Amino acid sequence: MVPKVQQAEGIEEGVREASLRFEVEVERIHAAMEEHVQSRVPRLEEIARYSLLGEGKRLRPLLFVLSARLCGAREDGLYRYAGIFEAIHAASLLHDDVLDNAEFRRKKPSAGRVWGNHSAVIGGDFLFSKFLGLAVECGRIPFLETLVRTTTRMAEGQMLEVAHTNNWGLTREEYMEIITAKTAVLISAACSCGALLAGAGEKETECLGRFGLALGTAFQLIDDLLDYTSTQEVFGKPVGKDLRERKITLPLILTLARMEQSEAAALQARFQSGPFRDEDVDMVIRRVRDAGGLDEIQEEARSQAHRAEKSLTELPDSPIRQDLLILNRRLLTRSF
Repeated sequence: MVPKVQQAEGIEEGVREASLRFEVEVERIHAAMEEHVQSRVPRLEEIARYSLLGEGKRLRPLLFVLSARLCGAREDGLYRYAGIFEAIHAASLLHDDVLDNAEFRRKKPSAGRVWGNHSAVIGGDFLFSKFLGLAVECGRIPFLETLVRTTTRMAEGQMLEVAHTNNWGLTREEYMEIITAKTAVLISAACSCGALLAGAGEKETECLGRFGLALGTAFQLIDDLLDYTSTQEVFGKPVGKDLRERKITLPLILTLARMEQSEAAALQARFQSGPFRDEDVDMVIRRVRDAGGLDEIQEEARSQAHRAEKSLTELPDSPIRQDLLILNRRLLTRSF
C-alpha cells in the first residue's frame, strides 16, 4: 500500500504537470485568436484586442481543446476553433458591461469606459461575427446548430436577468435558470462542440455536454460567492458589483431568507427607493458574510462539481480525462 503522504505528493505533482500543460494550450489558443482580430477599421481591432487578448482564464477554449482531444482529435485547427468560445464570451461581456454601466473588467477599465458604450456594443458584434465565420469554416452542421441554440439561450438568459433587475423576490429556481442560460450553456457547448469536431458519438457528446453544464454552474456559483467575499485587487472588479448593479444573486437570496420578514422588507425598501451609498453596499456585504449562507453556496458548487465529475466516469480513463477532472476541481478553490 502506498503511504498517504506519497499519494498526496503524487497528486500534487499531477496537478503541477497539468498546470504546465494548460499553460502551453492557452498560449497556443491565444496565438490562434490573435490571427482573427484584424479589421480594416482601427478602432474595432483595438477593441477586439483589448477585450479578447487581455487577461482571461481561457476556460471555455481550453475545455473545447481538452474535450476534442479526449475524443481523439489531433488536428492543429483545434486552436483556431477554440477561439470561437472565448470570442462569444468576450462579446457577451462587452454587451453586459454596457447594460450594467460597468467601469472595470478583468482588472482594467471596461471597453465602454475607454471607447464609449456605442463602440463597445459594435465591438461585441464584431467579435461574434468574426469568429462565427470560423464555425462556418469547420463545415459541421451539428457544431453550428449547437452554437445557435447556445447563443439564443444566452440572449434569453440576459433578458431574464434584465427583467429581474432589483427583484428582491427572486427565487432560487429563477436565479438558477438565469445562471444556467447566461454562463453554463456556453461552457457546456465548448465541451460538446469539442466532441462534435472530433467526430465523437452521441454518448461521448452528451457526457461532455453534461460535464460542461455542471462545471459551468459551479463556476458561476463561485463567481457570485466571490462577489461578496473577495477583494477588488484579487477579483479584478469591485466587490459587491452585482448589488451595485441591482442584481439579486444567491448569496443575497439566502441571506434574505434567514432574516425576519420585517427586516428583509426594510432592507429591500432602502435599496429600491433610489440611489444608495457605498456604506449601504458594505452593510449588505457584511450581513451576507455573517448570515451563514455562503457555506451552503460552497456546498452547492461542490455538488455541481461532483455531478460534472460523475459525467466523465462514463468515458474511458486517460490523461486528458484526468486533466478535465483537475480543471473541474481547481474551479472550486479559485479566488478570481
